[in-house]
Amino acid sequence: MRTALMLVAVVVLAVPAGIAAQMPTPVEPFNVGTFAIDGTPTVALVLREQLIVDIAAANRDLELEPEYVHVEPPADMLELIGQYEYGLRYRLYEIVNHLVATNQLTGSNRAVYVHDISEVRTLPPIMYPSKILNAAVNFYSHVNEGGTPAEREAAQRQRREQRGVPYMFLKPTRGALIGNGENIIIPSGRDRADWEVEISTVIGRPARYVSARRAQDYVFGYTVYIDISDRGGRPPGGYTAGSDWFVGKGHDTSAPHGPWIVPKEFYGDPMQRLHQTLVIDGVTLQSANAGDMIHSLWELIEYASSISTLFPGDIINSGTSGGTLSGAAASGAREGYLRAGETIVASVEGIGTLRMPVIAGPPPPDDLTGAYLPPVSTYRRN
Repeated sequence: MRTALMLVAVVVLAVPAGIAAQMPTPVEPFNVGTFAIDGTPTVALVLREQLIVDIAAANRDLELEPEYVHVEPPADMLELIGQYEYGLRYRLYEIVNHLVATNQLTGSNRAVYVHDISEVRTLPPIMYPSKILNAAVNFYSHVNEGGTPAEREAAQRQRREQRGVPYMFLKPTRGALIGNGENIIIPSGRDRADWEVEISTVIGRPARYVSARRAQDYVFGYTVYIDISDRGGRPPGGYTAGSDWFVGKGHDTSAPHGPWIVPKEFYGDPMQRLHQTLVIDGVTLQSANAGDMIHSLWELIEYASSISTLFPGDIINSGTSGGTLSGAAASGAREGYLRAGETIVASVEGIGTLRMPVIAGPPPPDDLTGAYLPPVSTYRRN
């Protein structure tokens, strides 16, 4: 019996290695995203950051060739992420290799399912994850950044000595998530909108009590994220327990995301190469590297997965660096919160760039009873 089990184990261990030797490798890297093609949300490959390939259509074309078996294409990004480690990755590699080998990406021979990015509307890559988890104050440069130099130094020194565990909060998904180029809407009367650029880690398979040492194994890829924050707080009176995270982080359009996702094999280790920046109307306000992080991306995954199971497509955001308004005002780089008519340009090097116009929201309807979130000016003067 023991001999039979050992033989089975040898066979099981040998098969993946043999299969792996036959697996295709992509001739060039790709990203994945969701785009409105002919008015329909469509999951697609992104090649050379400018060519959008409808995966379902490309897969049908590929399967006209007799050497390719049938593979069901993903209906949306959640399916793509969930199936990626179960064989879909290799079908996407085959699609890319076939398009390049047959010269169907450019010129007169370009396939009808290959589109210029300017011809389609960019949607949020994931529509929609079960969870968006954000880390709060997770860069040393963001610790007490509005204080004096001495106050900042003291606060950062204390945080280095007492890191503790991460602090994370949930953000809405549908309604908050918007794609590249969509409008960030500042709600009427909420005149203290702040900006935070972050790298976004996309979970690739279910994770529960995952060690930081193993966290990378559970990652699908990375994308760019902006956490738009309402610093106006809640009006006085009633129940209060300090900060109101729903007010601060829960508004519609407060989670620009994208423009696409870079699968992890095409990006490398973000804790080695991360460089994120945020620019408003030509003025650089944020610039940071991974060395400024208090808790690593892997520690965030360990912490989050110790509380709630992470599922494919869930988003873990890194937190932001210094350069939000409190720091920008202290340094003289900027005065005032985000204003309608401005444009935010947020980038993570090696991943992509979000360009987000800012507009003012409409006034609220006139039949509200008074239980709504009022304008900041009605209860704050400074």
